Amino acid sequence: MAKGTPPARQANATPASTLHHDIGESASQVLRRFRLVFNAVKTHFQQVEKKAGVGGAQLWALSIIRARPGLRMNDLAQSMDVHPSTASNLVRSLIERELVVANKQGPDRRTVHVSILPAGEKVLRKAPGPLAGVLPQALASLDARTLARLDKDLSKLIAALDADERGANIPLGQ
Repeated sequence: MAKGTPPARQANATPASTLHHDIGESASQVLRRFRLVFNAVKTHFQQVEKKAGVGGAQLWALSIIRARPGLRMNDLAQSMDVHPSTASNLVRSLIERELVVANKQGPDRRTVHVSILPAGEKVLRKAPGPLAGVLPQALASLDARTLARLDKDLSKLIAALDADERGANIPLGQ
């Protein structure tokens, strides 16, 4: 950039007024819809944090643990559709906050079973619903045909983004 050139005049800068025109009307509309989705999810997570004092992913894990006392770590990961190490990290933070307890039970002492503690129950009572989050609940409310179409279309967007597939197993509320 030449000395004294204002930032708005940089060669790669795109003035905000031309962004709408540059990406096209259809793309602008879809972008606004993505913003609505992301902001709805973000607002829900902020409400969860404010009212319950835990993050959205922690709340979801806590609700699953309450529903299935003695749950194995791998079963929690499967229920949340996350990598086992992600589930383990979520549980570790819940243990540190004394919201759950982990025990090694049965003949295989390597298997960890997780159960909720009274403090965890209290967090769940304070938390705004849905406990799994607004996006998973909204997706679950859609019919199979809509979900299949959405999946196909999002696959194209993911390819265009050249997104790292590992991000698929990281909860939004983490």
